Amino acid sequence: MTASIDTASPAYKIAELARWAPSGDNMQTWRFRIAAPDHLVVHAHDTRDHCVYDRDGHPSQIAFGTLLETIAVAATGQGMRARITRQELKLQADCDPLEPLRLVFDVHFTPEQGLAPDPLIRAIDVRTVQRRPMRTQALSAEHKRILEASVGPAYALAWIEGAGPKWKVAQLMFNNAKLRLTMPEAFPTHRDIIHWGVQKSPDRVPAAALGVDLGTLVLMKWAMGSWKRMSTVNTLMGTWAPRLQMDLIPGMACAAHFVLKAHTEPKSIDDYIDAGRALQRFWLTMTNLGLFMQPEMTPLIFSKYVRENRMDFTAKAGLQAFARQLERQTAELVFTDALHPVYMGRMGYGPAPRARSVRREMNELLIA
Repeated sequence: MTASIDTASPAYKIAELARWAPSGDNMQTWRFRIAAPDHLVVHAHDTRDHCVYDRDGHPSQIAFGTLLETIAVAATGQGMRARITRQELKLQADCDPLEPLRLVFDVHFTPEQGLAPDPLIRAIDVRTVQRRPMRTQALSAEHKRILEASVGPAYALAWIEGAGPKWKVAQLMFNNAKLRLTMPEAFPTHRDIIHWGVQKSPDRVPAAALGVDLGTLVLMKWAMGSWKRMSTVNTLMGTWAPRLQMDLIPGMACAAHFVLKAHTEPKSIDDYIDAGRALQRFWLTMTNLGLFMQPEMTPLIFSKYVRENRMDFTAKAGLQAFARQLERQTAELVFTDALHPVYMGRMGYGPAPRARSVRREMNELLIA
């Protein structure tokens, strides 16, 4: 950190809290520049160049939205409103489609007399992901009402509740996990984002948070040494053990699954950023209500690839055919009306996870 940065400035304090925003696999693909005490510049990039789950950049753009909403919420703690504008950059059509898209956001803070801190502030740094089983206690009607209001008028929540519907989603996740775990294109991401031997990770996901037993964890660590090892384990032992523990059982051990849907189909970068802002208000509200969440995005991601005939996400013809089957399964469960799904997950009341991702320190996130 350079000596010229004023750590007491509102922009620094807001960024310091906002860094707790969620990002895909805790990659934190953004950096902050303190341009002035009341001016924060955010430099962000997607991961399409190396992550099979982000080939169109939309999951990253949703994450950028969660960061920007977190900045806006955090600003109220300084008695300020955040005004966010995105700088115009070269269109992706002018670039290599697998080159990361780099975005820059200017955030100006304006004092507002009498502005009360947003109640969501207290959830920012405690909000987390729970990948292990949660209680099956049903969501209360009041909590559902509060959560539905949190996403704003441009979005709606679809609830998937009850043993039968939850079982169908659990099966969907179990089947999607087979695609994920047997696809060589996904292996580098899985290998790189797991942090072994820690309870808290500043830049990855702790292995202890994955939701599998010790025996499975030991085997996973060995197999993650190379794709050859992983492929051998998949051939000899199958993938049922991690899928059972990380997908099927948790899919039933929750209060409900949810789908965040947009009333208007998202098409632009700003549409997906806006969806991320709605998602973060939902997630922070959920946290204040004592609820936990685990994202379940792979069905939406891979079904989108299939619908757009972008089958180059894997070179294996058999997995492409399997993805087409999963697209039909996803459509039956998620694409049930005229709205447009942008995010889904499972949620429930406790317990809190013992292992979790934390965040990089500010001196790692600041740029000159």
